[in-house]
Amino acid sequence: MARSAARFLLVSAALVLCIGAPTASARVHHSASAMGTLQSGVLSEINATRQAHGLRALRLTPSLSAAARQHSVEMASRGYFSHNSANGSSFDRRIARYYPMGGSRYWSVGENLLWSSPDVDAGGALNMWMNSPDHRANILAARWHEIGISAVHVNVGPGVFGNGPVTVITTDFGVRR
Repeated sequence: MARSAARFLLVSAALVLCIGAPTASARVHHSASAMGTLQSGVLSEINATRQAHGLRALRLTPSLSAAARQHSVEMASRGYFSHNSANGSSFDRRIARYYPMGGSRYWSVGENLLWSSPDVDAGGALNMWMNSPDHRANILAARWHEIGISAVHVNVGPGVFGNGPVTVITTDFGVRR
């Protein structure tokens, strides 16, 4: 498949209707060290799970991490939750802006999303994904070589987040050969 998408967790597609302009209270707030710790924990948890299943560890890349970061920030600040970007473009087109095919003959990307309470930890995130067949399939797909991870927290998440505190995590998977 030229692209691969995991279904999103906790919110159905029918609920992804609130795409408004970011408000002042919806600005992304996060402790760099707390979100960095969560991101590195997610990478460790995913790679430990993959290795336990006989799969290669994924290499964290700046390009996929930038794609993940852009999407996490956009969702958290604009109050929507979807693989599509706020402008309606598909996740593979968004990721391709950061992680292009270049001279590769094969290119594939996938994405797992999660939104949860601010106290979510890496083990909790992995547990939720592993209990979802589509998310689990992305984590355990042998074709992936690289990953980008972004965790973003807002104190007042607009739209689908109900104006409460929320942490949004995006993992973008990729391979180019």
